[in-house]
Formats: sequence, structure tokens, C-alpha cells
Amino acid sequence: MSSNIRNFCIIAHIDHGKSTLADRLLEHTGTVSNRDMKEQLLDDLELERSRGITIKARAVTMRFKRNGTDYELNLIDTPGHVDFHYEVSRSLACCEGVLLLVDAFQGVEAQTVANAFAAMEHNLKIIPVINKIDLTHARPEEVAEEMMNSLGTDPDECVRVSAKTGQGVDELIDCIIEHIPTPTGDPAATLQAMVFDSNYDDFRGAITYVRIMNGTVCKGQKIRFLKAGSVHEVVELGRFAPQRQPCDQLKAGQVGYLICNIKSLGDVHIGDTISIPGDKHAPALPGYSRPKRMVYCGLFPSDGQDFTELRDALERLSINDPSFEFEPETSEALGFGFRCGFLGLLHMEIIQQRLENESDIDLVQTAPNVTYEIINKRGETISIHKPQDVPDPGDIEEFRQPIVRCNIIVPNDYIGAVMKLCQERRGIQQTQEYLGAQRAMLGYNIPLAEVVYDLHDKIKSCTRGYGTLDYEMVGFEPADLCRLDIVVNGSRVDALSIVCHRADADRRGRAVVKRLKLEIERHMFEVAVQAAVGSRVIARETVPAMRKNVTAKCYGGDITRKRKLLQKQKEGKKRMKAIGNVEISQKAFMAVLSDSEG
Repeated sequence: MSSNIRNFCIIAHIDHGKSTLADRLLEHTGTVSNRDMKEQLLDDLELERSRGITIKARAVTMRFKRNGTDYELNLIDTPGHVDFHYEVSRSLACCEGVLLLVDAFQGVEAQTVANAFAAMEHNLKIIPVINKIDLTHARPEEVAEEMMNSLGTDPDECVRVSAKTGQGVDELIDCIIEHIPTPTGDPAATLQAMVFDSNYDDFRGAITYVRIMNGTVCKGQKIRFLKAGSVHEVVELGRFAPQRQPCDQLKAGQVGYLICNIKSLGDVHIGDTISIPGDKHAPALPGYSRPKRMVYCGLFPSDGQDFTELRDALERLSINDPSFEFEPETSEALGFGFRCGFLGLLHMEIIQQRLENESDIDLVQTAPNVTYEIINKRGETISIHKPQDVPDPGDIEEFRQPIVRCNIIVPNDYIGAVMKLCQERRGIQQTQEYLGAQRAMLGYNIPLAEVVYDLHDKIKSCTRGYGTLDYEMVGFEPADLCRLDIVVNGSRVDALSIVCHRADADRRGRAVVKRLKLEIERHMFEVAVQAAVGSRVIARETVPAMRKNVTAKCYGGDITRKRKLLQKQKEGKKRMKAIGNVEISQKAFMAVLSDSEG
């Protein structure tokens, strides 16, 4: 019965205890035996366990008996980092309620506010939960007041729990059953299901994770993916408990998975609607808005022969994570590869590590950059995803950079340090609100390029770890930007080009050419390493030539013979410089790229 089903997810800031609370819920409902229990059970990616963070949302079905009634609790555990907010938004579309988790010591943080507003936009029932009440320095009363001031929650409704010890978890389960609405949907209606996630299995093909909105799906039934237009037969279906557990049917309100032996990766789209074949299918669901890619970089196989393997690995990964995109590109320096778009720097790092770990491919990554807009002399607006695409300065009417609204929550003692940091990053202050006696939320409009690299780390440093950051895209604004080119021996190295503010170009150009001078191996001729903006060279270093001692065989005698040999060597080096190619090793690229990020 759908009246006994509760669909909910846990949302919170990083490290506020989402995965640990999910462990306790699995334990208290008897879904996992004590023998199989381990910490962060739902974080099953190797990368999640090694880093101690949730990267992918995970669904699990729990059975719970209360007053003689069997309840089905469908939980979706979500990530907390700002880069994975898209995973959270997908999970919210499949639920009727959320547990808004807040640390009893750290209180309301930047992502807490962002996730709470996202839940309100979906009109979900919010149950405020204060976690870690077992800490000696916990301050649940003050945190409840902070939640009331910033989110408008009632302090009396806050459920106090300790996910570590299990204290208060039984009361939380009762609260979930009483307050989270039952799913609306008719099991007898035409099948209508939303694909909220998917995974690729080498033996079973694409495995789609679905929430059934209306109707019933059975094993052996024919289904149609409305966006792809493809028809498949359901070979296996089931629920997550927490591993895949086959069953015969899934009804309206339930969450589970479908296996249809789909080998073509283009048939599965996250946000797609599943219905019946023919003209009488259910209308398509709204799905999800396209994620905004914030950061772009090039990924190239370190061995050029691995291009096909890299393409296959990216296609498999895009089924599981649709929030990054990729397209082929060619670089004179690095060969064939892909230009990839990500939600942020952590997301980029995670994708790169997953490719290396799961597909065993060695990658070279170019310097990350954000998307810019250019209005040319003809009035056309061009999106720039890589510095090489920036036209000549004479063809640019207006150069625009992406601006993000940053909400930074800091203790009052560190407001001055954070304001100074934001002003150095060309930020413009918009708001300043006090959440309580000790903490404030600052709102700044800052260029995205100044945010994605290391602003979060700098805020943590200057607030001794207590400051938190959340940001969202505002739009594009005109700025004094330029393309900084690195020229080696008269040839532009496309992989090292960057877009930066004109005031920073000299400093960054000098830093890169100094680094390259140390990394480029010496050749038989001297090599000029230059940084240029347009046709103007702003920095230069020279890699000296290797010199063979051609006069070593001359023992005394006429000086003219030595001069003739030296002149001959000089002419040879001049000819070599004109036709010679400078080899830049992979090590030099990696050193310069990692340096330019800083």
C-alpha cells in the first residue's frame, strides 16, 4: 500500500553526519545485520571511502514495523559538497520529505542554507534534525535558535539525535512516519517512472534507478524510454536493501532499479520518463534542469594510443554522472584528447581519479578554466570554453566573465579577514546578516575564476577552519580580461594558454616562463621562452644552448683556425634554431600546469 511508503533524503553540509545517520537508520530498522555492518555503508565507491566524503547519492529501502503496521522507508543519502549539489537536486525530485541535518556544535553552515532552500523550492516537508548531541561541547539550544533565524524552523520541532551512539534515532523514525507525506500516485494508472540515476555494469549493461510516480512495472514487461524513444524488455527489477534485491513488481511510490540489457549508452538519460510502448503512454515528467558546468579543462591520455579507451571510459562514466560533459579536441602539444566540463574543481579531481582507478588510464590534464563570453565587432555573442578560442584583441568588442553570488558563514572574529580576502579577489559586498550572537553570513559577488581555484581553502585558512562557502551563478559581467600565450622558440603552446585579468598578466606570465626555463631540457641551440598578450611580449627567459667544445682538438697553432671552427659552429646553431623543434617533456607540462593553478 502506498499509504505505508515514506520517501525521504538526508541533506546537510559536509561532515555533519549524513552517512553515519544512514548507518544508524539501517541498523535500527534491521535492514543490515550486525555482522554485515560497517561505517559509511552506503559510500560504496572506493574513492568515497578513501576520501571520507559522499560523491554519489545512494538509495536504500528499509522495512520497519510499528504498532503492527509494516512501513517501507525509502532513503536517499546525498553528498554535502557544493560541487555535487546537482546530485542533491535529483534526489529531492524523488522524495516527499527531507531530514535537514545540522551539527550540534558547528551549527548552520553555507550548504545547510542552500540545501534547505532547494527543499523549499520542491515543496518538501522538512524535518530539522540536530546531530552529534553526544559531543561535550555541543550547543543544541543555540543551534536550534540559529536554524530559526536563518531557515524559519520551529525550535520545538527539532529532533535531537546522535548518529554515532544511536541516541534519538527511534524517535526520528517515528517522526519520519508521522510527518513525511505518503506518495501520491495510482498503482492502476498508466506506468510513469522517473530515471533519477543509472550505472553501467560490464555484464548486465545499463542499470537504471527509478522512482515509480504512477502505475506498476512487472518483470518481463515492455517499457519505453520517452526521451530516447527506445523500447526494451524488463529482464530484472528490484529494490536496494542496500544491495540489489530482485522482486516481481514495483508500484507507484516505490524506488528501485530496472535491468533491460541495454548495451547502447545513448538510450539512457537521467531525468528521462519511462512508460509503456505505443501511443497511450503517460506524459513525460519535467525531469531535471541541465547542470551548469563551471570549470573546463582538457583531458589527454599520456600515451596517445589510449584515445579510444579514454572515450569508452568517459561514455561509461557519463551514464553514472551526467553532470559533466566532454567533446573531442586536438592539441599540437598533447595530441588527441577531450575538452571536459565540470561543476567545480573537486568534481574535476574526482572524475579524473575515477577514470584512472576504474579504467586504468594515465591522464594529462590541462590548466582548468571557466567559461567566458565575448561580444565581437559584428555584435555576435560567443561562449569561450578554452583559451585557444579567444579571438584577436582587435576583434573583441566586450569580454565578459562569469560572476557568482557567494554566501560565506563566519564567526564574528574573522569578518575583517574574510572581507579583505574577498576584496583582493575583486568581490563586491552585497549583504551582511547575523545568524546569532557569534556568527554572520556575508554575501559577495565575485568572479567565478577567483572562486573555483582556492577561495574555499583560503577562507578555511583565515578563519581557522570555521568559515564555510556556498556559491551560485548570477550571470556575466564585462571585465578587463586578456589571453596570456606562452611562446616557445617562436611557436605558441596552446595547452599553456590562459585567460586572466590584464592586471595579473605580467605576474602570471613571469611565473610561468621562469618555471618553464627550469623544466625544458637544454637543446643544441638556445630556446626563447616568452609570455605574450596579443603581439606584446611581457616576459622572457632563455634556455641556454648545450655547447660542444669544438676547439678541444687544436693544440696551440694559429688562432684563425679556432675562429673558423667557432664561426662554423655558430652558423650551424643558427640553422638548427630556424628548423629545429623544441621537445617539451610531459614532466615539464605537469609542473607548469600545477604551478599555474596556484
